[in-house]
Amino acid sequence: MRSIGEMARDSGLGVSALRFYDRAGVLVPAWVDPVSGYRWYEPGQLDEARVLVRLRRAGMPLADVRLVLAGWSGADGELVRGLLDAHLSRLERGLSDARSEFSALRARLDHRENVMTSLRTDTVQAGTVRLSVDANALAAALDAVRFAVSGDPELPMLGGVLFDIEGESLRVVATDRYRMALARVRATGGGEGRVRVVVPTALVDAMRALVGGAGPVLLTVDGGRVTLESGDRQVAGQGLDHDFPDYRRLLALPAGHRADIEVAAFRKTLEAGPVRSAESGDLSVLRPADDGTVALCADGTEGPDRVAVNRQYLLDALRAGARDRLILELGAPAAPIAVRRPDDEDSFSILMPVRLED
Repeated sequence: MRSIGEMARDSGLGVSALRFYDRAGVLVPAWVDPVSGYRWYEPGQLDEARVLVRLRRAGMPLADVRLVLAGWSGADGELVRGLLDAHLSRLERGLSDARSEFSALRARLDHRENVMTSLRTDTVQAGTVRLSVDANALAAALDAVRFAVSGDPELPMLGGVLFDIEGESLRVVATDRYRMALARVRATGGGEGRVRVVVPTALVDAMRALVGGAGPVLLTVDGGRVTLESGDRQVAGQGLDHDFPDYRRLLALPAGHRADIEVAAFRKTLEAGPVRSAESGDLSVLRPADDGTVALCADGTEGPDRVAVNRQYLLDALRAGARDRLILELGAPAAPIAVRRPDDEDSFSILMPVRLED
């Protein structure tokens, strides 16, 4: 018999994924300890787990995966071959349709870029922009957004922090698609128009190390080059040559349930409380409570007002909030979750919910 840890190591499926597939009835362990709940697998289930990995990489729906695994060990492979061929045909049709749709979208994008090129001069100011910023305020802003920077090499435009300068306001923004964090720093200097530059992660970290003390620091943006000076020390580097998404369009969230939470207690509840296993990681399932708070749902809890979120992402957002109390805002199950500071409306983070597979 293999333990769940050994099964995870040998199959390539994580422990949380194995728990998820157990609950989904796809790969059920041969034996579960009635006292500890620990899962054990027979040797032959390793082959099924490796098959499962391939099927899910190919995007096969769980309903079909169940049938494939049910027929995998049988002498007659006709059912399995039929399911594989049917899924491959669906993928090929879907790819053909996707190529057609993407081709049309690229054509529209090319046309739009040609039209908009002459209209972009108002968003990028020529010459040099210099801002004087409080060092502690900039450090707090970078701490508030750093956790949300993307590490995906296929999306280099998200591999840094956007510095959005407009007048005497500096906004720093980061997103990895699944979460977004924003903070605002008041500054002096600046100028007319709007200047945006995406500062790469390494330079952001160097800036954070530089602004460890009190007093003003000088931020300079000269074309694509960004420099931060503190006394006789400075760090500098080139911004990323990529456009950052228009984050402002993502800020209009539908009204939801707002709960004032005590962060330390809520963190303990999340860390020790029930989770729901998913391929994307452990999920915490939240629900607005009748007393105005937020309740953590036990596994098996049903209801239309449940909102699932990656637990680690939520813990990261609570840590970045840097307050003893924060506002947790829940909307509909498919609406983003907001983590806000009660004393600072310009610094907050947004987390995308995860669809529950019942």
